[in-house]
Amino acid sequence: MATLVMVAILLLGVGLIGVSLVRMRQPDVVGERLNQYTERAMTLEELELQQPFHERVIIPATKSILATLGKYGPKQSAERLRLNLQMAGNPGGITPAMFVGLRVVLALMLGGIISVLTFRTMQFPQALLYSVVGFALGYMLPVMWLGRRIAARKRAITKALPDALDLLCISVEAGLAFDLALQRVADKWDDELSREFKRALKDMQLGRTRREALKDLADRTGVDDVQTFTAAVIQADQLGVSMSKILRIQSDQMRVRRRQRAEELAQQAPIKMLFPMVFLIFPALFVVILGPAVPRIISSFSGL
Repeated sequence: MATLVMVAILLLGVGLIGVSLVRMRQPDVVGERLNQYTERAMTLEELELQQPFHERVIIPATKSILATLGKYGPKQSAERLRLNLQMAGNPGGITPAMFVGLRVVLALMLGGIISVLTFRTMQFPQALLYSVVGFALGYMLPVMWLGRRIAARKRAITKALPDALDLLCISVEAGLAFDLALQRVADKWDDELSREFKRALKDMQLGRTRREALKDLADRTGVDDVQTFTAAVIQADQLGVSMSKILRIQSDQMRVRRRQRAEELAQQAPIKMLFPMVFLIFPALFVVILGPAVPRIISSFSGL
């Protein structure tokens, strides 16, 4: 009798487990209908899990490691490095400590790889020399990349500035306020200059004065033309001069400078073409012109 009771209880438990599993697999029809008409606030954990794995784990871990290594790297002017990163557009949201850590990591990786390869195949002095060069090259590569990034960004801003000033001048002359005209210019294009204008507008919306926002704009870009433009706007704002006249003068000057830069590049073209002509084109011409005569010259000298 006791055995039958135990078997019945066991069967009842198995049945209850099976029913619960089947109900768990069935869709919650009522919940789905409610979700169609109501929006449930997602928790922070659910919002975080919606992001890709590399954004949740890999990128934060890499930044943390670089920042930690940057604390043990060589000390340098953090303010100067921060300004250089701003002029480069803050690529990847990297901080000065992370940049120093990146230099240390690349130096160790490149130097270690070259050391492993050279110490197996070369003598000790040569291997040591190549290893030192590898460490130095790995340490300097981020600086070289940052310099190229800054130069490319400055060229892009200098190229976009005349057209932006033309639109800004037309908007102000049409009756828009300076901030609204600047917003229109920022919405017109999607380039480095427009993003800087948007950041300056956000700074002004957060309570900073126009003078401070424009001064920070000039410092972040590091372009002489932008510094001239911001200085003229700040001076006109302080002295009460007509903004449209100042913008008209700045627009005319930027167009003249753009034409002068184009003429300068045109004057440099013949000099830049000289090196490819000397080392690439002239040797091919010499081979074509003097090539048939070479066997005759050789045969005449061999006959002597």
